[in-house]
Amino acid sequence: MNQKKLINFQLKLRNKFQKKGVKMVAPETVFFSQDTKIGKNVTIDPYVVISENVSIGNSVRILSFSHLEGVKIMNNVSVGPYARLRPGTILETGSKVGNFVEVKKSIIGKDSKLNHLSYVGDSKLGKQVNIGAGTITCNYDGEKKSKTIIEDKVFVGSNSSLVAPIYIEKKSTIGAGSVITKKVLKDSLVLTRAKQIEIKNYKKKK
Repeated sequence: MNQKKLINFQLKLRNKFQKKGVKMVAPETVFFSQDTKIGKNVTIDPYVVISENVSIGNSVRILSFSHLEGVKIMNNVSVGPYARLRPGTILETGSKVGNFVEVKKSIIGKDSKLNHLSYVGDSKLGKQVNIGAGTITCNYDGEKKSKTIIEDKVFVGSNSSLVAPIYIEKKSTIGAGSVITKKVLKDSLVLTRAKQIEIKNYKKKK
């Protein structure tokens, strides 16, 4: 498809969605795929790319500079800005994927939040899970991909690494800066943080 046809194709799709009630702040900066599906009361901010096989429910907001591909988004969900949603991702009702977050082949449960600076891949998150900033699922060991399972109401502190395969049971808390390699039992607090050392009156060697 040449450039002129591409421009006309996108114009046609933008007009179609605007007639259906999709709000676009700067429609000329938003790109759709032919199979894009969008529900009611959806707002799309500038500079958003929606690639193939994307389904968006009702009352969803997609913030600027987000890229979506192979994703199912349910109702009352917020995405971005600067979010990347890769194939096999499902965002359940009320969930939030914030700025500089990448999600791949994962289910983000109802009312769960990945607010910023995180990577979640090959994972299943339950309801009301909170993933702190800088958290990553270590799903690839160089040979194979492994799964991370996080049950309901788990709180993962900032800058944590969850080394798959890993299972985190409900209502548990992961302390910030932890590297988790073993199963976490429900209602527990888990820390793998090195003890802080302070050397008083320290002088650098000359």
